[in-house]
Amino acid sequence: MCTSLRYLDALNKAYVGRTLELSLELPYQVAYFPQEQALSSQAQGFAAVDWSMRYATVAVVMPAQVPAAGQALGANDLKIIEGVNEAGLSFSVQSYPQVGDNHASLQAEQPTLSAVDLGAFVLGQYATVAEVKSGLANQQIALDPVAMLGGLRMPFHYSVHDASGASLVIEFHQGVLTLCDNPVGVLTNAPQFSWHLTNLNNYTFLSNVDHSKAELMGYGLMQPGSGTAKVGLPATDSSVDRFIRAVYYANFAEKQNEADQAVQMVAHIMNNFDRPRGITIDPPESGSSHLQVAGVSLPQHVPTEFTSWTSITDLDRKRLYLRNSAGMNYFCLDLMQLSQSSQFRAQPMRQLASETPVRTLD
Repeated sequence: MCTSLRYLDALNKAYVGRTLELSLELPYQVAYFPQEQALSSQAQGFAAVDWSMRYATVAVVMPAQVPAAGQALGANDLKIIEGVNEAGLSFSVQSYPQVGDNHASLQAEQPTLSAVDLGAFVLGQYATVAEVKSGLANQQIALDPVAMLGGLRMPFHYSVHDASGASLVIEFHQGVLTLCDNPVGVLTNAPQFSWHLTNLNNYTFLSNVDHSKAELMGYGLMQPGSGTAKVGLPATDSSVDRFIRAVYYANFAEKQNEADQAVQMVAHIMNNFDRPRGITIDPPESGSSHLQVAGVSLPQHVPTEFTSWTSITDLDRKRLYLRNSAGMNYFCLDLMQLSQSSQFRAQPMRQLASETPVRTLD
């Protein structure tokens, strides 16, 4: 359902690419959370956690429950799916259905963060992966049911990157939290992240070097064209195969010297994970289940996952680039410009995504 990866340029500056796939379109918004924005998280049955944003943040957001008709949504109503703060820390939410329930293991007397607010809490409080690891190790987090998802308990795990290139995976598996350093900077979906790293050991042969000539039994062989280096890459859109391909592309893509060129390189990389409608379909009698969202009707035709939007994050310049399924062009939000404002703002992504105008020749 989602693929995220970290790309390092020739100067070792970090960029994050990410796609989000679902079988339905959702009313995503893009929001700006200023410094000192007051926020609160209320887990069911526990004391609330309150904080103010130390770091301004720009993010893709969604409400956790269906808003009432005409209701204006504020900073506490919109939950972060993908974002970056002014310290250069990024946060991504990605599907992971094996989270389980952890309420029985929590201490009733401790203030507890609801997992639905994890993105705003992390981006609002921390500047580095090391700070996230230290802070969350001492913060109780509850896997609450989410009304917008029909009562599912936050079926996600989370990817965090900082401007130094450090990466972290936050994962609940059957109610147990792990904070795992991510040496390859890639995250997809289930199985557990540790399983993906183990599976990567099966691909020691991967290389970007073409072997276009060989000799067998005295007979000379020659490929008619280049590109054979990718022959060992797994081909499906499963989480397992996408993880391997993302590691390959992030590792071997040419390292750029200029930031704009690096962003363009990440855009090229992410095109390899863009999924058009209909490429894979899931008939009800033989396909997999699909995330259902309250207030949004499932398509009447056979479900197909498709790339709803793609993001690129420049962690050094604190820029978030986005494109939705309506087009191939990215728009850019410069957090350092936005951070001059002290007002929370949110706007539908579809309004921000501009179409390429029709042009004429001079």
